[in-house]
Amino acid sequence: MTDNTTARTPLAGTPSLLRAINDRAALELLLENGPLSRTQIGTLTGLSKPTASQLLARLEAAGLVLPVGTTAGGPGPNAQLYQVNPAAGYVAGLDVTTSEVRVAVADITGQFLAEHRAPTKGWPAAATVGKVAGTVAETLTQAGLPAGALREVVIGVGGAPDPVTGKLRYASHLPGWHSPGLLRELSTALDAPVSIENDVNLAAVAEQSSGAAQGCEDFVLLWAGDGIGAAIVIAGRLHRGFTGGAGEVGYMPVPGVPVIQDVRRKNSGGFQRLTGAPAVRLLAREYGLTAPSAEEVIALALATPGAGDDFLTALAGRLAVGLAVIVAVVDPQLVVVSGGIPTAGGERLRALIEEELARISIARPEVRSSALPGSPVLHGALRRALAAAREAVFSTH
Repeated sequence: MTDNTTARTPLAGTPSLLRAINDRAALELLLENGPLSRTQIGTLTGLSKPTASQLLARLEAAGLVLPVGTTAGGPGPNAQLYQVNPAAGYVAGLDVTTSEVRVAVADITGQFLAEHRAPTKGWPAAATVGKVAGTVAETLTQAGLPAGALREVVIGVGGAPDPVTGKLRYASHLPGWHSPGLLRELSTALDAPVSIENDVNLAAVAEQSSGAAQGCEDFVLLWAGDGIGAAIVIAGRLHRGFTGGAGEVGYMPVPGVPVIQDVRRKNSGGFQRLTGAPAVRLLAREYGLTAPSAEEVIALALATPGAGDDFLTALAGRLAVGLAVIVAVVDPQLVVVSGGIPTAGGERLRALIEEELARISIARPEVRSSALPGSPVLHGALRRALAAAREAVFSTH
């Protein structure tokens, strides 16, 4: 039998492909290092001075870089410095909870421009898209940007978008966010590409890029607040699961609470019933501590020797029970605790969680507190939006 298959040899990079690779490398260097001269870009990329000059001319003509002054203090004439043009694109990140929508806007360099919050109490479910669009518009106004300026929008919600249907799952607490056409409706209203991501996953993205999990490729983030959730990062990548529901540990059966028999119904059980905010307040009452919120009762415990110490130890034990199940399966290098409850408990609660986990788990990962100010979800949403916008802007000039 004669083999008529034609042997193929790898093709050398075309000039246009090589230019695109060099341009992208230069833009990434400018984002990472700030203003650079032609000589510095040439040195860092290995390009000749003429090639570096042509590259910068191309990027400047495309509106992606700007001249921003000159070097000073060295021998010889001063050299022109260049930086990425902040106006090359703008992004927005949203953190959606049961009580508010929080929006932040940044330019393509990652520079924060404005933040705005809007309470969601009283929002009719049918008005969700319009209300969200109005909140984003108000944030753009505060940033001094016109409507339609956004290149990418990422929204963090307490649920998981189904990768097949696009419908939001595990989010009965968010009325108005379950339409199968939600992404299309939001994209139209915001005049920009929109993606929806689980809020705890976004918090993990932020911790990995600039928080407590920098340099760590295998970790779990446990979020404890009104609700309980987790994000799992394996080999540097988020593990979402087949239906997008990896990390929905609020439903996880744990000792001491009833097992949920029908997860499709609105109910409370499993890990959520043991460690969610309502459970924290109930536990505190057993130790004579009362306050309107879980965060406030934890602050009271920190200021109350004796009973407060006992309560915090009991709470840490409850959190460790769920973590022991997770780390037994995942065996992470690190656990990051985040959300309102760990933040309120600070170093004292973190140390107790680590101690209690070591008592009941063979795997004994280090436990760290979130290292991010403000909303980790908002940080993660902006990080994801920036990555998508840069890919779009830098690859199409």
